[in-house]
Amino acid sequence: MNEIATLARPYAVAVFKRAKETNSSKQWSKKLSFLAMVLGDNKLAGMIDDPKVGKSNLLALLLDICADQLDQEGINFLTLLIENNKLSLIPAIAALFETYKAEDEGFIDIDVTTAYAFSKEAKQDFNAALEKSFGKKVNMKVAVDSSLIGGVLVRAGDQVIDGSVRGQLQQLAQRL
Repeated sequence: MNEIATLARPYAVAVFKRAKETNSSKQWSKKLSFLAMVLGDNKLAGMIDDPKVGKSNLLALLLDICADQLDQEGINFLTLLIENNKLSLIPAIAALFETYKAEDEGFIDIDVTTAYAFSKEAKQDFNAALEKSFGKKVNMKVAVDSSLIGGVLVRAGDQVIDGSVRGQLQQLAQRL
């Protein structure tokens, strides 16, 4: 995944800069999301790397599918990705774009894994603590994983905070 993110990053940065210049972040978000959804189709995904399908045929097919969803800049971007054999990066580009957009708007996406489900009050308190810690509004996604035994595991981009009992036991085992 890191290699894909590394390849997708320059495209995502360029699209984000263009979206900021033209005040079109929402439109680009919709375009990229739609393209990622289209390319998520297994039959279409198989055609991307098929040498029997030419670049012009692939572009024509995608333009036919995406006709009402893409403006001229979107078509130019799609053409660029096809010409550079980077079409398979669209889901990663879309994800990175959303991350940049959220950061620019003062939000941060955080994945929280807990051993037990939060009560409504505990979730609000934890969300407030994360907002204070990160200094941004938090979009928190919570998942329950009983293998943690207790505590929480927090992932915010590349940063991981392991406050789980399982993580503490693993650290203890390494020290011993």
